[in-house]
Amino acid sequence: MIHNKNYINKIMKILFTSLKLLVIFVFLILTEVNAQPNYLDEGIELYNNDKIEESKILFERDLVFNPKSEKAYLYLAKIFNKNKNDEEEEINLNKVLLLNPQNDEAIYLLAVLKIKKSDYEEAKILIEKFNLVCKSFCSKKNEIEKKLKTITPENEKNNN
Repeated sequence: MIHNKNYINKIMKILFTSLKLLVIFVFLILTEVNAQPNYLDEGIELYNNDKIEESKILFERDLVFNPKSEKAYLYLAKIFNKNKNDEEEEINLNKVLLLNPQNDEAIYLLAVLKIKKSDYEEAKILIEKFNLVCKSFCSKKNEIEKKLKTITPENEKNNN
């Protein structure tokens, strides 16, 4: 009987030690997961301080860890706009709209880009969509409609 009691005590010690190790291991893993740097917020801060190239790297890193980060794609589009890289800007704006079709800022920026590229039909469609979904960017509504009216080919003929 004493032999069984010692055996049970040894097993209980091993189980208790194993449980402690498991708790420590889980704690370390959770701490490591939460310790990942917040690339998006750091990138936005750098972008707002006109450190464009440094912020671009952080937005790209954010996308490695969070491939569905619509904000990272939006800021990359803004960076490509500043760098006058229309193709990459459009690619990133389309990714934003793929993730969130009602992102009014992305719709607005894509409409402006379409006007710049003289794709008036697509710009009109985007402006109509923008008018339906605008939330934070509604103040730009009149600006974009005026921009389209002043440079569409029909209005160009009327101005001459």
